[in-house]
Amino acid sequence: MKKIWVVDDDEEMIHAVQLMLKLLDCDVTGHLNARSAAQALLAGGQPDLMLLDINMPEVSGLDMLEFLRRRAEWKTLPVIMLSTEAAEVTVDKAMALGADGYISKPVTIEELEKALNAAFQKHQKGLL
Repeated sequence: MKKIWVVDDDEEMIHAVQLMLKLLDCDVTGHLNARSAAQALLAGGQPDLMLLDINMPEVSGLDMLEFLRRRAEWKTLPVIMLSTEAAEVTVDKAMALGADGYISKPVTIEELEKALNAAFQKHQKGLL
């Protein structure tokens, strides 16, 4: 069972994505901000993949992605951006920072499964 972290400041979005991920047989943990996710990582937590919102207070998803890619232990952690922000410049920036995928909200279970499988395949972690 894959461990997925959903990092989003919208609690309803976390719950909706959690439901979809549970239907895909994933173990899901929600974090309401990037700081909470970073603290969990620094405390030894390790997901198989992180779904990361871009627009969050204090620490944005792009800042969190940059933090992950600068640390050797999380450089190859699969990260998919999940955001209402769909501007091409934002998508390009996320991909340049090392995102493994980008999904615009609202998301369907089919889009989610496709993005997860592509990210796992890229990192040779097996499919769902």
